[in-house]
Amino acid sequence: MEARDPELKKELDATLQARRELGPEYESALIESFLEKVERRLDSTTDRRVRRRLAEQQMVVARGARSPSPAEGFGERFGFGVISLILAIPLSAIAAVQTGFKGLVVCWLGIVAVNTVHAARQWPWRPRGHREASDWED
Repeated sequence: MEARDPELKKELDATLQARRELGPEYESALIESFLEKVERRLDSTTDRRVRRRLAEQQMVVARGARSPSPAEGFGERFGFGVISLILAIPLSAIAAVQTGFKGLVVCWLGIVAVNTVHAARQWPWRPRGHREASDWED
């Protein structure tokens, strides 16, 4: 409902005109009638908004989990990369001391693999898995 609804303005004008014609003894009945019309209009507007919001939510659910925005995806990937590099320092030292160069290579292959798998979860071109229907959904 807009702030200046032409239909309600017409209804108010008609109510005021009827009050002038009928007199003050019908004023409360006319006001009640007008307020009932306003209430019905508000109810229909609210119902329409609620239905629209529910439909939007159902569309989100039907499409699956929302994909992260670029900013969210970058922050998570960046944080994971920084943590993995920080943890790589002691892991590299342990691998190099215990097994030499071969251990260092295996350690870094594992670090690269973990980061690749984490980054692959958020690739936009990755096909989404098929969701099975739930008993809870219509």
